[in-house]
Amino acid sequence: MKVNQAYRFALNPTADQERLLRSHAGAARFAWNWGLVKCQERYTAEGRWYSAVGLTKLWNSEKKADPALAWWCDNSKCVYEQAFRDLDRSLWEFIKSKKGQRKGRRIGFPRYKKRGKCRDSFRLAGDRVRCCGKTVTLTRIGTIATYEPTRKLARRLDNGTARILSATVTRTAQRWFVSFTCEVDRAIPERHTRPGSAIGIDLGVKTLLTGVDDTGNVISVDGPNALRSSLRKLRRASRVHSRKELGSANRRKSAARLARIHVRVANIRADALHKATSGLAARYETIVIEDLNVAGMVRNRPLARAISDQGFGRARVMLDYKTNWNGGQLIVAGRFFPSSKLCSGCGAVKAKLPLSERT
Repeated sequence: MKVNQAYRFALNPTADQERLLRSHAGAARFAWNWGLVKCQERYTAEGRWYSAVGLTKLWNSEKKADPALAWWCDNSKCVYEQAFRDLDRSLWEFIKSKKGQRKGRRIGFPRYKKRGKCRDSFRLAGDRVRCCGKTVTLTRIGTIATYEPTRKLARRLDNGTARILSATVTRTAQRWFVSFTCEVDRAIPERHTRPGSAIGIDLGVKTLLTGVDDTGNVISVDGPNALRSSLRKLRRASRVHSRKELGSANRRKSAARLARIHVRVANIRADALHKATSGLAARYETIVIEDLNVAGMVRNRPLARAISDQGFGRARVMLDYKTNWNGGQLIVAGRFFPSSKLCSGCGAVKAKLPLSERT
């Protein structure tokens, strides 16, 4: 079965390579802003904007005629093309959201990207990147060392069971990462290793998840509470950052220190979710979870921080694809299904169930 899967590696570039990475990120940001201006100008005149192909053709004609754009050849041409594709996708997603054809919250019109206010990132096509050993090769940048070996992906590429679709390079908390989006041919088992096993889990604030399986065993997994345990450090770093002078070197250093704390919180949360969901998907064939309105739950100010700290939405996404990879299935109970008010023995539904009744 072919699925889309991402492989993410931390880069260890040299000073010259980091300069090239920043240059490519700036080129992608410039291409986005340039294309957005051209689309707005055409929409004002003709009532429609350029497509990604149209922007690429317009860029190829103007970059050689305008002396101010003579620097374009310092970066890979793929950076500009992918930026135009991202802009085209954002414009169409805005239209779908405006017409009610897109699920989720309403999204606004694409905005300009400002240096220092947006994440440094750029994307390359899959045929322009390579990985081998503890190195990654990017076009126009060269071979960059990685902190961890890439042999897991390289082995799949050599065997023909994976194909790189694109590579996205991002900078997070002063560190560079590359994420390969690959089409992987995974061996999905026809049956689960434990056929017939089932569990129903409930996500909570005090514990990450609590479940009861088909044998009556109660399973409880405590959440890491990564944000709550780092609040004191975050508050202190935020106060120090707010006192630094705007535009100073000390402010940049304090911003980097604050970003590292936030990244550590996110990594601890993601690690706990991956371990919990992987264990459940490998152990049970059928997993039942409730369809939670997370966006509505975080509007509760007293509980918003605790709910966000557990990562309810991400847990459901992980369970969805991990159960499929293990030959199982994920069943999502309806949001208004009276599971707590329903008796498991006789099927009677209790009209009112106060929070004081816990049995």
